[in-house]
Amino acid sequence: MTTSRPPTTRERPPRDVRTAAHATGTDAGTGTGSAADTAGLAGFGYPQELHRSLGRYASFAAGFSFISVLTTVFQFFAFGYSFGGPRFFWTWPAVLAGQLLVAACFAELAARYPISGAVYQWSTRLSNAVFGWFAGWIMVLGQIVVVAAAALALQVVLPAVWSGFQVIGTDTSPVSPDGAANAALLGIVLLVLTTAVNLLDNKVMSVVNRVGVTAEIAGAVLIVVLLLTHADRSPSVTVHSGGGGSALLVGSFAAAYVMIGFDSAGEMSEETRDPRRVAPRTILTALAAAGALASLLVLAALLAAPSLSDGRLGTDGLSYVLTSRLGDGLGRVLLCDVALAVAVATLAIQTSATRMLFSMARDRALPLSPALARVSPRTGQPPVPALVVGALAAAVLLIAFASPDAWLAIGTTCIVMLYLAYSMVTGPQLLRRLRAPLPPVTDESGAPAFSLGRWGVPVNAAALLYGLAMTVNLAWPRAAVYDPTGGHWYFRWFTLLFLGSALVLGAAFRAFRRAFPS
Repeated sequence: MTTSRPPTTRERPPRDVRTAAHATGTDAGTGTGSAADTAGLAGFGYPQELHRSLGRYASFAAGFSFISVLTTVFQFFAFGYSFGGPRFFWTWPAVLAGQLLVAACFAELAARYPISGAVYQWSTRLSNAVFGWFAGWIMVLGQIVVVAAAALALQVVLPAVWSGFQVIGTDTSPVSPDGAANAALLGIVLLVLTTAVNLLDNKVMSVVNRVGVTAEIAGAVLIVVLLLTHADRSPSVTVHSGGGGSALLVGSFAAAYVMIGFDSAGEMSEETRDPRRVAPRTILTALAAAGALASLLVLAALLAAPSLSDGRLGTDGLSYVLTSRLGDGLGRVLLCDVALAVAVATLAIQTSATRMLFSMARDRALPLSPALARVSPRTGQPPVPALVVGALAAAVLLIAFASPDAWLAIGTTCIVMLYLAYSMVTGPQLLRRLRAPLPPVTDESGAPAFSLGRWGVPVNAAALLYGLAMTVNLAWPRAAVYDPTGGHWYFRWFTLLFLGSALVLGAAFRAFRRAFPS
């Protein structure tokens, strides 16, 4: 048996309810515990349907596991190195600094709007229903493709652990026909498992997430320490060798792919206890910890690699460094930890996309909204969004069977969509801030909630400029990146074509809803 929010034709709570809750800061700041959290959510016009059972570490794990250092560094190290060489290390702290600006803006909003569907809700409440809807639409499409991209990472790890995981053909490279098809097969199996977990009680999902994140952090730290003990060169190699400026811009793709998803702590706000106090901190700590650990992992790999010039780093990446430096036995054990990180990352990203679908659907902003907005009172999970995200991500994986070369274009497109959706929050936030300072709010303990204060305008402006610049960098139609063999012009323009199609489809749906309101 399931329950859902009563039908309504509006797409968001009335403005007077939203601004009253925002301005007073008292809707969830007068006490602690589930009663105050539920009252705070009611102040935004929503009943408490998701089970509020997550603590601070679970909130941190939601953001960290979406970023998933081991998953994404192992998946994209070879790509970044092949373009930027050893100097591509410096793109990691640079991207981390830019993303911390965005995270600081998001932390401020998480303290004021602790609601599921963070990007959609924040953009709507800072601008208007139409702009916020498109931000949510772009975000959820990007998230679904990111789910598929994360599941593909198993191909980088499992065949290196045991050849039996290469079920299709013999070539394990994910860009070969055999490797791409096998990656799709492994990814679909993983999606079946993560969808099943997302249908269980959210406490089960939280336990899996926390255990996985703990194992990932421990494994990443161990890998860094072990590689540093096998280092053959000094950090100066990152300064004196590598590609030029344009190559580094492409090399930054790897770091840009990694350091996204920290907003997941905000996505889980309706399931987090004391979210105004907890979510802002965990957004920032998840990104800072993941970014620092990823940078150290990249540096350690560069210092310990058997060779920087034999071509292996640009093709086999970190798996090659681990097995060659630490031996097959220990290397494979650590790769098993990476495989666990891939599974947990896929689960976290799917959960985040599920919450976005749920949040938009309960505002009657999507097709089949009544079904998508339904929450099981037994599990505290919205089952239909979990099934939809799992099925659509699996469908995206099938593209690997038809065109292995398309995956870089598709993977970049989903990241561009997330960066664009982020800018659709920081942009309205800056405009709102220029008109008047964001009113102060209190957290559940009565203390002042996280705020940028007098640094708000410069930090917000820098975050917006960084986000737009990275969006352009990722989407730029470089033939050397998206069509290296030639003959596939549409791969170069795939991001713009996909984004344009998504906007047209979204506009058509909204026009249909206006003509035939439900």
